[in-house]
Amino acid sequence: MKRRSDEVTSIPENSMQRGLFKSMGFDDEALERPLIGVANSWNQLVPGSYNLDRVAEAVKDGIWQAGGTPLEFGVISACDGIAQGNDGMHYILPTREVIANSVELMVQAHRLDAVVLLGSCDKIVPGMLMAAARLEIPSILLPGGPMEGGMCFDGRTSDITSLTEALGMLENGEITLEEYRELEDKAGPTCGSCSFLGTANTMSALAEALGMTVPGGGTALATSARRTRLARKTGRNIVDQVEEDITSDEIITEKSLKNAVRTIIAFGGSTNAVLHLMALASEAGVDLSIDVFEKYSRETPYLARIYPSTDEYNVPDFERAGGVQALYKSLQDYLDGDALAVNGCTVEENFRGAEIENEDLIRTPDNPHEGEGGVAILRGNIAPNTGVSKPSAIHPDMHKFTGRARVFNSEEEANQAISGDEIESGDVLVIKYEGPKGGPGMREMYKPLKLLYGKGLALKTALITDGRFSGTNNGCFVGHISPEAYEGGPLAAVQEGDKITIDIPERSLHLHVDDEEISRRLEEWERPSLKIDSGYLATYASLAESADKGAVIRPETSTEGGS
Repeated sequence: MKRRSDEVTSIPENSMQRGLFKSMGFDDEALERPLIGVANSWNQLVPGSYNLDRVAEAVKDGIWQAGGTPLEFGVISACDGIAQGNDGMHYILPTREVIANSVELMVQAHRLDAVVLLGSCDKIVPGMLMAAARLEIPSILLPGGPMEGGMCFDGRTSDITSLTEALGMLENGEITLEEYRELEDKAGPTCGSCSFLGTANTMSALAEALGMTVPGGGTALATSARRTRLARKTGRNIVDQVEEDITSDEIITEKSLKNAVRTIIAFGGSTNAVLHLMALASEAGVDLSIDVFEKYSRETPYLARIYPSTDEYNVPDFERAGGVQALYKSLQDYLDGDALAVNGCTVEENFRGAEIENEDLIRTPDNPHEGEGGVAILRGNIAPNTGVSKPSAIHPDMHKFTGRARVFNSEEEANQAISGDEIESGDVLVIKYEGPKGGPGMREMYKPLKLLYGKGLALKTALITDGRFSGTNNGCFVGHISPEAYEGGPLAAVQEGDKITIDIPERSLHLHVDDEEISRRLEEWERPSLKIDSGYLATYASLAESADKGAVIRPETSTEGGS
């Protein structure tokens, strides 16, 4: 069988390239095998990437066992947690495109036959999936797995985000500094992606739902022996894929993407997954409308409730309950079981033997947590192109909320107002200029909601923004508002004291100002200068699409800077 790698390993015309491989110790036998890339996002900055050196070794063992030659290379990964609430968050979403580009460039430049993609966290997994969709070669993604939950705090198993909630409690005198520091030591007891159902674990689970990981690969714990076994299996499977010519475009299809949409709705995953699945569909050439999320949300039961939608269970509990395969078994009547997975089996063949080990966590459609799903697409005169919310993480009493607008032009302004006790019950915080272009980089508004929780205002206030939210956020919130304020969307017209209604059951986001007044305000509006107008972020701001289109980079798009 002719391979891509023949372009760099055939004799005698490619002896120069063979000589370069041999200078690193590869021999003739190694160069006769399929060349398998191992794209590894390991580093010592990101807990979700910290164990990937060991995972990579097991993957390479499996590749050697099955008759391939593993060739490892590095990929950047950045930590959303470390970037939260500071200028670092501007750079997080744009790393997704850099990750996709770097994997594509390395694989194509070296004519690799296949690639295993190792990454766990928020933008790394979607970036790698986007690269796989572009490459259309045998590809498997393997996350590093979630960390264990931490000490008990505030009535639940803690995680890293508990520290931000605790900060508000510390400022209010509800806990001592000693208690706060103990939580700092014990909230993240192991490496891995954070133990709640944030974007990292949502996307890792969705990679399995798409069929792009080996069964179980989405949620097996980072420090478990199972993670190592799955890594070796991944190495063997990728060589099988080469021999059977199973390519990523056969797996990332309209069928599998719609299965993934069902999954995010059935387990209340991060709203960021809407952004990433839209971007992945774009890369795969699939015409996936954002309205599919709304359609499926109305007809798909909410089957698995995981923190932040409950205080009772986190992602390690979901893994112990059977993980994605058990959820799929429960969800089977809503899925396309013929979709193909990386192990050469169909989705249905993979979940057939799964068992639900906790029937309270993973329920069946005849006994769901809720009759509708965990993600909602809203529209209204503030968000004509859509906004995204997560009703599964919002208290039912807050599904409809009307309040007074408190307007901020950045996350920092909002955080300062919350910490300074300037926010009152009944306020709707409106954070503008945090979208893909205006941010630039579409930061997460994680910290404001956590501070509101710590101040006792989570069930008394709401927050809307053209930015994003972390998968761990709860309270009443709507993000991804499109068009964003920087592009002159109606969000830019909201003023201090305006009345705003969020109505999740009706999927509505309404500014109680007449259309003529909104138009007058927008005519007088001037676009602000970019907060960061140099380097990669300036390029990203000039090329990024709106959130409802996945915030992907499109070279043919542009925006005028300045006012």
